[in-house]
Amino acid sequence: MTSHHTPADPAALAFPSGLPIGDSWVEAPTTAPIHFPYDGSVVAHAPVGDPDLAREALENALSARSHIADLPSHTRRSALQGALSAVSEHRADFVDLLVLETGKPRVDCEVELDRTLLTLQTAAEEVARLHGETVPLDLLPSGEGLIGFWVRKPIGVVIGITGFNYPLLLAAHKIAPALAAGCPIIVKPAPQTPLATLWLVHLVREALVAAGGPASAVQLVTGGVDVGSTLTTDRRIGAVSFTGSAAVGHQIARDAAPTKVLLELGSNSALVVAEDADLAAAADAVVRGGYYASGQACISVQRVIIVESVRAAFLAELTPRLDAVVVGDPRDPATRVSALIDERSTARVNTWIDAALTAGATLAYPTQVAPGNSSPPGGEHGQATGRTAHTEGVHAEDRNHSRPIVSPTVLLDLPHGQLAWDEEIFGPVIAIRSVPDSESAFRTVNDTRYGLHAAVFTSSLSTAFAAIDQLDVGGVVVNEVPGFRSDVMPYGGVKDSGTGREGPRFAIEELTTTRMAIIRPNP
Repeated sequence: MTSHHTPADPAALAFPSGLPIGDSWVEAPTTAPIHFPYDGSVVAHAPVGDPDLAREALENALSARSHIADLPSHTRRSALQGALSAVSEHRADFVDLLVLETGKPRVDCEVELDRTLLTLQTAAEEVARLHGETVPLDLLPSGEGLIGFWVRKPIGVVIGITGFNYPLLLAAHKIAPALAAGCPIIVKPAPQTPLATLWLVHLVREALVAAGGPASAVQLVTGGVDVGSTLTTDRRIGAVSFTGSAAVGHQIARDAAPTKVLLELGSNSALVVAEDADLAAAADAVVRGGYYASGQACISVQRVIIVESVRAAFLAELTPRLDAVVVGDPRDPATRVSALIDERSTARVNTWIDAALTAGATLAYPTQVAPGNSSPPGGEHGQATGRTAHTEGVHAEDRNHSRPIVSPTVLLDLPHGQLAWDEEIFGPVIAIRSVPDSESAFRTVNDTRYGLHAAVFTSSLSTAFAAIDQLDVGGVVVNEVPGFRSDVMPYGGVKDSGTGREGPRFAIEELTTTRMAIIRPNP
């Protein structure tokens, strides 16, 4: 692998310094270093906003609200098409930047870029499909002679708050539908990963101006909880769209009430292996779906529920596939698992694993080791012999500086009440339990406060349709990973996994309100 240049300051990142507020860029009161999770090196110093800048952005968005709502459809569509072209033009640089600020393996950053392009393209297309319908008001005698129809109107200023794991894609899922709907939007990215979002906002603003719209339709403010609270609790905004943890999302919903809040929250997604499953395909899916993005995805495989009669055969299929997972430097195209976003996340994941082992779970992979073991790795590509290890990095200069990586981990037979089963672990950890039959498996899937996606592997249409009917989740995936998401489909959860739906068509509906017109032509 060749060496990669690491930018030293924002000037090297192809967008202006400061924060995009109003029609220009405003100097931030301070900056903070953005670290490469793999080795801790500084990628850049990013601007950090404060509540005063948040209030300034709010006033700009509110004053521009009517103008943006009145933008012609062709202007909104052209702006999104222009942003699509600009992001596509900078594809390689965006991927490099995503690897550096998220620490995700390159292959996952490439997927994120492709999905971002699809989101922008689909939102541009949906502008042409934003329309209403006529209503037969004369179904009652009192409606005779009346003409009725409804149209969709923008909900107003949107606050979009994104998570660290897919900063470019999540921002696109906030920005693109808001613009398509005619809503000004203020984005607040995660503090750990603001750089790709800043660049995206810059390109969207340039495309807006080129199309004849105002740059102030899209603004961005970084900062902490005080900035987020300032943005979400202003009663003049139309909606908050948040992607992140359930605890934070619930707090935002309470504080923002009665403002509309769209929540894309966490999950502990399950994959069911039925007695008639293709076990090789299921094992492939568990590894592919459990360890992509180093497990830092809300619909990655966390709980695997196996019908007891095929448990031994399934585990025999799973083990050799685990040995093939490459652990190491995320810049290497072969890497599939790398460092988590920060040391706190790494410590939390290890604590949950230790607690499960202490409670009686079996560590089936990487090896049988005692809780807390951090033995050094052996084998190729940094494959660990303990569950946490320093990698044998592909760069000699990085080898002594890489952070500990949580190795791909499999836990068997977790006792009830363990966080590694009950809560979202957000790391490369898979927990396996077996049950007597598919009906028991479906009950186990539903026995959680979460409900985002679940998968079932089966060769039976009857079992597949039973899963679709019985699983209490936002999406049921048959014979594929629960992490499958096409960005054109309605995406969201039930229970503590959130409210509302993303996907440009569905998000546009969430960010518009129906306005009914009732006309009596001849009073």
